[in-house]
Amino acid sequence: MKTILVASSKGGAGKSTLATNLAAYFALDGKRTVLVDADPQHSSTRWAERRAEMESAVLPIDASSKRAWRAWLPDDAERVVIDAPAGSMADDLQHFIEHADAIVVPVLPSAMDIEATVGFLNSLSKVSRVHKRQLPVGLVVNRSKPWTNTSQQAVEMLKTWPYPVVAQLRDTQAYVVLAGLGRSLFDYRSAQVRDHQADWDPLLKWIKKA
Repeated sequence: MKTILVASSKGGAGKSTLATNLAAYFALDGKRTVLVDADPQHSSTRWAERRAEMESAVLPIDASSKRAWRAWLPDDAERVVIDAPAGSMADDLQHFIEHADAIVVPVLPSAMDIEATVGFLNSLSKVSRVHKRQLPVGLVVNRSKPWTNTSQQAVEMLKTWPYPVVAQLRDTQAYVVLAGLGRSLFDYRSAQVRDHQADWDPLLKWIKKA
């Protein structure tokens, strides 16, 4: 069972978008997938409920009680994606971090959002497994506009950090529309979404190695 923790101290960075699309990818790949929703907004749970009748359904688990979520995992779960509560630091996520195989941190490409993420990453660096490089942490630039100077400068800044930039996801309203349908980019094969799907390839390869 591989467990991916999606976490950020900055609200609105795209945590639930990452978590739901990852969960859909795993489910469509034939893996029995669980989406652990620890965010008070429960956006991930509502998304999972909307795709409950699909062959690639994802089981949502309410993790409002941080200590109890492990007891609710099915024995046959193959992939677990955790949508962490926004605004949390590493100490708040201890019960998730200790079971994670990788941590994915979404960051918006602006100086303000990058600065807001520094404190969270500093708190992660104090986690023993992270410090010893036994627990990989990857940054995902979300809502990127790679043709703009702002996004380009943000990526260059992030590349100087000790954690790798494992993907850049371009800005598109498709994520908002698909979330409302309980769908993901990976549910479609059209040319319109193909380029956006390709944005995920480096992240998926990184997770596979984790």
